[in-house]
Amino acid sequence: MALQRYREQFDHIQRSMPEVPLAMGPDDDAHPLYEKGVVLARSGEEARAVEDTVRAHFTETRGLLPEHVRRDGPDDARTGVTRIRVGAPDLGDDVVPHALAALRAAEERHGRRLAGRNHVVHIAVNACPGDEPVPIARSAAPNPAAAGTGHDPATAVRVLVVDTGLVHDHHAYPLLAHTTGDTQAAETDGGGVLRQYVGHGTFIAGILAAVAPNTDITVRGTLNDAGAVLELEFGARLFEAVDGAGWPDVISLSAGSPAPGLHGLLGLDAFMRELREQRTLLVAAAGNNGSDVPFWPAAYSALPEYADSVVSVGALRSDGEGPACFSNHGRWVRVFAPGERLTSALTGFGTPVPYLYQHSTYDDCRYGFDYSCTCQYPRHTGALSEARESTGGKPDQVMFDGFAQWSGTSFATPVAAGLVAALMTSERERDPRTAGARLLADATHRTDVRGAKVRALRPPTWRPVPVTAPALPA
Repeated sequence: MALQRYREQFDHIQRSMPEVPLAMGPDDDAHPLYEKGVVLARSGEEARAVEDTVRAHFTETRGLLPEHVRRDGPDDARTGVTRIRVGAPDLGDDVVPHALAALRAAEERHGRRLAGRNHVVHIAVNACPGDEPVPIARSAAPNPAAAGTGHDPATAVRVLVVDTGLVHDHHAYPLLAHTTGDTQAAETDGGGVLRQYVGHGTFIAGILAAVAPNTDITVRGTLNDAGAVLELEFGARLFEAVDGAGWPDVISLSAGSPAPGLHGLLGLDAFMRELREQRTLLVAAAGNNGSDVPFWPAAYSALPEYADSVVSVGALRSDGEGPACFSNHGRWVRVFAPGERLTSALTGFGTPVPYLYQHSTYDDCRYGFDYSCTCQYPRHTGALSEARESTGGKPDQVMFDGFAQWSGTSFATPVAAGLVAALMTSERERDPRTAGARLLADATHRTDVRGAKVRALRPPTWRPVPVTAPALPA
């Protein structure tokens, strides 16, 4: 997937967030998307020091404009972070890299990072969607299939899914009988076509409920703006998500942003510190960049102070015998779980709804693997059959009325979160972090990822799907 794909997704996110000028990070930085002309700093003295240092550097440097450097909004007491404007958003070149470079000497003296980009946190921030959902017949079974355990309100594990919300008729799917939360905003466009990422939160809740039926699942629509939200706003929304009903046992999060190093995201620092003091376990997607660049907040699992409170999850390919080609990897990814060609509910089994494929596709998988990559299949030239073959119908349109098949680390994450919840039920373990640690310690499966043997979780009800070559265009 070449740089062009990143640019296509950049343009799509920019259209969904027209009020926020966005920029794209450098090639060696896994192409993070971020707010143009703005940096984040910790509120108080540190923010003032950042502002003064950047202004002084811009004053001394030809071509940079110190008059644009100013505090941009009040200090946010809850997130502990302030926005600092470093450039006019309508200028052609983004000055954020210059502002961050101006702070390097001060950061070396302080021994920590003083400012960072206001990243776009996104379900598929790298632009490769894993793949887009493919409709599956109503007569099909979910994969993972529903476990044979029941639901007990007295012992049900509380799981919070931070995602796009739920489709309005999600309760028509029996497995979601104990799922509540935010209804997906604006499910269809003016033509009645499903918007991108609609059903994503419903799909994830269905996977969770299949793996761990003894759960009470709440799905929040934090990412209902085409799956994207700015880092600073995301930190505040995470607090809002836990304020309503209290901290859950498990949080399943399938979004994030790449950022090099092991510094994390400034906009999430306050939430992560508070998480550390709770008993909640955060299970987070490792991202779909096919890269070893840390993806946050999943990469907090590599920091010793968060080792017991965060589990980062990569995706196995459909046969379970190796990583999916889109999955991030590296020592900061703690476990891999099935995440390719899973089957769950996308819509509520009501009136069929059309969906237009938004992405062009590629003839070659950029990762060099010898199997079919989900971002590889040829461009659709007509309506798709369930085998992804062109039917010669209306170009690039499919119809959904229930089940879908989808791929991404987004879906490996609820598999792992569900296994934690299932262990809590089977072992009568009330501490989710203890359950998570035990799940990883007891994992007997291993898979090879770039020459390293890593843990792999395979739910007993999950069925491997053979890896096959994609259909060729008609």
